[in-house]
Formats: sequence, structure tokens, C-alpha cells
Amino acid sequence: MTEPPQTPLNIFDEFLGNHIREGRGDRRALLTDRGPSTYRDVFEASGRFARLMLEAGVGPGDRVLIALPDGLAYVAALFGTLRLGAVVVMVNPHLPKEQIEYFFRYTEPRAAFVGPESEAVFREAAAEVANAPEVTAIGSADFDDRLASLDVDVPVHPTQSNDPAVFLFSGGTTGHPKGVVQTHGSFRNTTILYGQRTLLMGPDDVTLSVPKLYFGYATGTNLFFPFSVGATSALFPERCTADALFDAIERYRPTVLVNVPTMVNNLINHPDASKRDLSSLRIATSAGEALPVELHRRWDDLFGVPLLDGLGTAEMWHIFISNRPDDVKPGTLGRVVDGFEVRACTPDGAHVETGDVGTMRVRGDSLALGYWQDDDKTAAAFQDGWFVSGDMISFDHDGYVTYAGRSDDMLKVSGKWLSPKELEKCLLEHDAVREVAVVGVATADGLVKPSAFIIPEVGVEAGEELVTALQDWARSRLEPYKYPRAVHFMDELPRTHLGKVDRGRLARGDT
Repeated sequence: MTEPPQTPLNIFDEFLGNHIREGRGDRRALLTDRGPSTYRDVFEASGRFARLMLEAGVGPGDRVLIALPDGLAYVAALFGTLRLGAVVVMVNPHLPKEQIEYFFRYTEPRAAFVGPESEAVFREAAAEVANAPEVTAIGSADFDDRLASLDVDVPVHPTQSNDPAVFLFSGGTTGHPKGVVQTHGSFRNTTILYGQRTLLMGPDDVTLSVPKLYFGYATGTNLFFPFSVGATSALFPERCTADALFDAIERYRPTVLVNVPTMVNNLINHPDASKRDLSSLRIATSAGEALPVELHRRWDDLFGVPLLDGLGTAEMWHIFISNRPDDVKPGTLGRVVDGFEVRACTPDGAHVETGDVGTMRVRGDSLALGYWQDDDKTAAAFQDGWFVSGDMISFDHDGYVTYAGRSDDMLKVSGKWLSPKELEKCLLEHDAVREVAVVGVATADGLVKPSAFIIPEVGVEAGEELVTALQDWARSRLEPYKYPRAVHFMDELPRTHLGKVDRGRLARGDT
């Protein structure tokens, strides 16, 4: 893999330090349940965290694990890490002990910051791992007093554009998550191309996110993008439910809502949805999973806020295919973001015909350095400046991209290929279906058949009669071989550390 030329760049300066030097320190940076924080507040808090890490021996290139609830401390710890030239490792603070042990062993962090509600399990995990860092729990009066006493004047390490800045992680549906090593240059590039030029992020925007900051999608849209233009990020630490999100929208009055399909579904199905006030929003984004066209249609009918579906990957940091505020085509991912190149290809890299489904390849100046400590997977996925993805896409004659699922999710049924997304879309159009995931499950004779895991609508009786009705519904709308051979009703779908449906667990029956 050919590395791009190096230029001086630390995104601490790009997204935070510049505001202080250029006289914008008094602008509002954050809104939380503790009130507003200015850019100067964040700048000084990041200096205290940087000083704390310096005293613990953290230096350039060291990994720092952050497993905090969304809030000022999270943002300060993140920018404090970048300020030192160290590398941010963001993980879900609600992981079970075994997964925390994995992240400690895999990333070998020099420091770890956790919230008080996660302290016990992180300390238990650290005790099982040789050379695990001291776990620092924030939020206590003693910690706050200690932090407040520290000198905020910490110089910014002169990193280069191609130096590591943040570890992002794959969804981990088929094994342990892979650490994607992303650079300062990648974050700057996508922030300009997608955040500023596609979403048209400006200084008067207020962002609010369904995913938490440890998810790279939110790190960008709800932190780096608004900070890059002196705008405001609204953060709340509690788990995001439809009620909590409606309340946060009405409290913080965001202009940009960072959303995911599951929450789109929850919002439009909320009994009081039509009574809630979303008038502050100019746009909402959707990513992380495919957005069914039926959900998009119902969102438009109910809220009328442009909903911009898009696709990105950790390997290219963030979204590079997207609908635009003034150009939304429901059922598609939109068009390629200017500055990136995307192709639909055969397995050997040749272009497929317009309208045909192919494996996605993408290139641009946001390409990661590779996977942490995994040369084989890096060589397979990063080829001649391209990221070779497992995502399946097609282009229409106008350049709009349709998502067809993951290549490793595609099912061979009766000798023909089936995209689980196609069957999910069909089933979701039935009035009895609230959420659905389709996976291939091996039958007793070893054949793989499509099985649907369904959360029914409230008040719907889940039983054999509904199973038959849904199978008949699919048969009448799709080719006969595509109907679900089994239908399972669930109260909730299993999810990965990033909140995506864990299809591996469904296929294994580990639910």
C-alpha cells in the first residue's frame, strides 16, 4: 500500500485549538445536562486530561482507551489524547468483561478512562490481563478536585497527516472486532468533503446523535464536523430510546439529527410521534445499517425532515456515498461524495454493468493505514490505494447507489443468490412487522435456508397463523425461492458492540 505524502497536521488544532487562537473561544461548543460549555472550556479541560496522561507516562503513539458516557469529560479526554500525539481507542462503556479483556489485550493501551458505572467491570477485566493499564474512573469528587488542580498548558505534539489518530472498530459480527488504524489526515479529509460540503455543516448548526461518540459515525457527525466550523454538539449520556430522543430534540433544538434505521423505526412507531416537535431540524442522517424504503416513506409522511441515507466504513472513515439535503432518492444511498471514487466490481476487480450488483471498492484520501496487528487482512482489504469492501452495491444510470447487503451475508438458495436485504424490505412492508433481520440458517440436511427473525408490532399476536401469512406475503411479492423457510418472533434483536444487528448470533442460534 502506497502511503500518501506527509504534511504537518494534528486534528486537535484542526477541530479545537484553532478556535482559541482565532478568537472563537467563547463560542458554544457543547450542550449537556450540566449546561453549555464553550470552546475555551473544552480546550482547558483537554489540557488537564493531557497533563494527567503526561504524569502517567503517556506519550506520542501510545494508545489511550476511552470508555466514557457522552459528555464534556469524553470530549476532553479524546482531545487531550490527540493533543499529546497519542492514539484514541474508543470502546463501548457497557461491554461485558470478556470483551473488555479482549480490547485490553489487543490494543495494549497505556491509559484507560471509564465512567463510575463501568469502573468495577473494567477493573475486573484489567486484573485478568498482563500489563493492563491503571483504570482511571472519572466523576468522583476526588477525581474532579485532582483534575482541577492540574496545569492546562500542554503543548500540541507536532503529528503528521499520516500518523495514527484513532482506532475504529469493525462490527465484530463474525469474530472479534478488527482495529482500523485511522490517521489525522483521514479525519480532516472526510470532515471537509462530507461534513462541510455535503451536509453543509455551518457555525449555527446544533447536532444531536442517536449513536454514542464511541461509534465512528457519531464521532464525526456529532463532534468533529460541528467542531470544525465552530458549531455546537448536544450530548446526553443515557441510553437512547424514542422518548429520550424526542425529549432531547425538544430540549436542545438541534438542526442536524444523527440517526440510524432502528431509531427511525422507533420514532415513527411511537404513539405520540405526531405530537412531538421536530421543527428545529433541517436534516437527519441515517447510516450504520440499510434504511428500508418503507421506513423512509413513513418518516417523510410523518416528519417531513430530509432524511439522508448514506454508506461509510471505518476503513475509509465515515460516509462517502450519501443523499444530499436537496437531492434525496429514497431506497438509495444517494451518490458518491465528491472527492471519493467508488466502483461496483466483480471479485477480480473488473467493473460490473450499470444496474448489476458488484462488490464495492472505494478510494480517496481517507484510507486507513490498515488493521492493527493483522498484515494478512490488511493486504487482502487494502489493494493499490483501494479499500476492497465486503459490501454489495449497484449503480443506476443517474449515479445513485443501491445497497444489496454484505457479500458474506448473501445466501445461495435453490442454486440462486438471495440478498437478505431484499427479503427484509418485503417483510417490513407488512403491517404486522416492526423490525426484521434475515439470515441463512443450516437445516438438518446441511442446506442453508433464509430465516426471518421478527419483532412484531405492538398488539400483534405472534403465532403460526402470522408465520403462514408472512410466508405467503413474501411468496406473492418475490420470486418463490426467496420466501423465509422459518419465522422466529423475538422481543429484541441481538446487537454488536456498535449496536448493529448481530447476524452471526442469529445464524448460530445464540440468542
